[in-house]
Amino acid sequence: MIEPAHPIQVVVAYDFSPSSELALARAIDVAARAPQHVLHIVAAIEPRGFAHASYGDAEAVQRSIIENVTVAFAGRPTAADVQFFVHARIGKAADQILALASEVGADLIFIGSHGTTGVERWLLGSVSERVVREARCPVMVVRAKTYADVELLRVVRYDHERAPHREPHCYTYTDRRVLLRPDAWPIS
Repeated sequence: MIEPAHPIQVVVAYDFSPSSELALARAIDVAARAPQHVLHIVAAIEPRGFAHASYGDAEAVQRSIIENVTVAFAGRPTAADVQFFVHARIGKAADQILALASEVGADLIFIGSHGTTGVERWLLGSVSERVVREARCPVMVVRAKTYADVELLRVVRYDHERAPHREPHCYTYTDRRVLLRPDAWPIS
């Protein structure tokens, strides 16, 4: 396997919600298949009212995240060792996610969507919306699938004298080149 020039830095926004659990699971899926991805899991601890967040709070959050990541990786086969970092930061979530993305030179951000709409969204704001708007790399907004599973129709060969069916073209990427013609095609 050819090593990339530099590892692919992936920021995963995490707040212990079901949508952030999905974002973490998707990021782990990617990293398990392609271990050149380095995960940076970030949780923002927002002080509320007069309550101050401390470094002790940040350490407790880090420990909880490590436990959840350990469970998410348990028994999962990976192509190689997967490197990940856990960041617990004090401040507003969107600010901390974007700051970390800038600091590590993020290539991709995974973030969950809570699905708030209307007045609730207007009052609370949307962290994922702001991250999508201000990030300087692709952002994968993850949410639970609600589409029904669909059984797709099989494509069947249909021969007709006026317009015979043509097989779809299939290409292969191998050894740093695209093979434009399958080996089975006759050369004319």
